[in-house]
Amino acid sequence: MEERTGLVTMRGNPMTLAGRALKVGDKAPDFEATGNDMKPVKFSSFSGRVCVISSVPSLDTPVCDMETRRFNKEAAGLGSDVVILTISMDLPFAQKRWCGAAGVDRVITLSDYKTADFGMAYGVLIKEIKLLARAVFVADKKGVIRYIQIVKEVADEPDYSAILDAVKRLEAFA
Repeated sequence: MEERTGLVTMRGNPMTLAGRALKVGDKAPDFEATGNDMKPVKFSSFSGRVCVISSVPSLDTPVCDMETRRFNKEAAGLGSDVVILTISMDLPFAQKRWCGAAGVDRVITLSDYKTADFGMAYGVLIKEIKLLARAVFVADKKGVIRYIQIVKEVADEPDYSAILDAVKRLEAFA
């Protein structure tokens, strides 16, 4: 198991990321997570679409809440060939409850709680607290990673403009 320390911090304290370090140009690894209906969901089921994968520590925290609501709002302006996934270690029941309360209906929430398959495959599992780091991966329709943003401080929001620019560039080449 690969580990990297200091790429992310929590309240300024360095954390250790476990799993494979990905880079732009890599094939997006397939993973299995749990949907809000408790059924398994494979990343490969979104093949042929531009995929934005937003990993967050917990939807029940203010920054994760803001980020997921923002992506839900931005999804309205993106094409039907773009899917936005938000993945966390929250239980599927909690994700479903949160989505209902927040009115989030365009972002698909997935839970990595069972095996941390996503966290390890994408190198964003925070070893010390067993939560996912705040990160965003954008994969093209062929499943190749075209953009990666790992947010340094877990409590900070990502750079939405850079992410949306990456998505729009991929849409333009579709």
